[in-house]
Amino acid sequence: MSIYFVAAEASGDLLAREVAEAVLKKAPGTALDGIGGAELASLGIQSPIDIAPLSVLGFIEGIRAYSNVVELADVAADDICTKKPSVVVLVDSWGFMLRVAQRVRARDPSIRLIKLIGPQVWATRPGRAKTLAATVDHLLCMHDIEVPFYDPFGLKVTVIGNPALARGEKGDGASFRAAHGIGDAAPVVLVLPGSRRSEVASVAPVLMEAARAIKSRRPDVRIVVQPASSIQLEFRARFPDAGDWSNVNTNPAERYDAMAASTLALACSGTVTSEVAMQGTPMVVGYKTGWITWALARGLLYKKTHITLLNILNDDTEIVPEFVQTRLDARLIADKAMTWINHPAELAAQKARQQAALRALVRNGAPAAEIAADAIIEELGGLSGS
Repeated sequence: MSIYFVAAEASGDLLAREVAEAVLKKAPGTALDGIGGAELASLGIQSPIDIAPLSVLGFIEGIRAYSNVVELADVAADDICTKKPSVVVLVDSWGFMLRVAQRVRARDPSIRLIKLIGPQVWATRPGRAKTLAATVDHLLCMHDIEVPFYDPFGLKVTVIGNPALARGEKGDGASFRAAHGIGDAAPVVLVLPGSRRSEVASVAPVLMEAARAIKSRRPDVRIVVQPASSIQLEFRARFPDAGDWSNVNTNPAERYDAMAASTLALACSGTVTSEVAMQGTPMVVGYKTGWITWALARGLLYKKTHITLLNILNDDTEIVPEFVQTRLDARLIADKAMTWINHPAELAAQKARQQAALRALVRNGAPAAEIAADAIIEELGGLSGS
């Protein structure tokens, strides 16, 4: 029996690797194959395509990349159907994975299709539930609130919890500070500039400008920048002098240590915000997308006021400050950060707010990757018994 993972972005690649490792622990000898990046490659899975062009975001950006996405979906489906795995696990990345699933389903209906992480039907475009139910055999989703959207269509759904929250790995802030020559009392501002090329172009410059402004106002503040592995080349090309005034940390093994060591974080919206929250680090979140995409989302598609998961799932209230679109301004972000740095009581209050909100989201029980692995192995067992 064999499993084929498909991951198109950095966060999906990480989750795919975690689930694949859990599968191998529970069912040693399971054959693995797939499409992904460095995380899956660390398990010896050699991707037949480069996933970098798939890291696109937004309506206009998606249109521009459409022909590339379709071409890569065809290549992915060809490889899957040639290798004929028992189960295909499609991780996140709605648009690309839907196209891959539809092509595989049309060519070889015997291959079981599992979607790992569903579209945010509770926030935008609930009609996607019907589309997904008609395309895959099983959905592994994050939240209980998703299940009712799929009940009318008979799709098998397993709730695994939020993978970022389930990781729960506590970073060693003290060792990070010691390793990088940062004193125990020094304030540390961590910049998390995103994981997509589009984010390096639109969000990272503002976060970096805000960090530099903080450094200018408080020279004792240490700035640490942690670019995702998927965009390190783009980051260095855009910010060649970043190392002159900050510590650019490219070691993924120190990811959580850097978060735990930080006084606060300036984060591009995404999965990383949940990881920062798990480390107990106060943060502000920034984001910006194309104006047509934003207008469509706000006017027609998106049903929530906020974009950060911690805010959305806590009654759509702003627990984590968000600076989005016109409010993505370096001065505003720096001002908020300086308020926290200069007023420890306010920083402590923000940390307490985040922790209280986080407790409402963390599920008890096994980690998300293990629950997902169990569901996938169950699918394999059903096939072997059929």
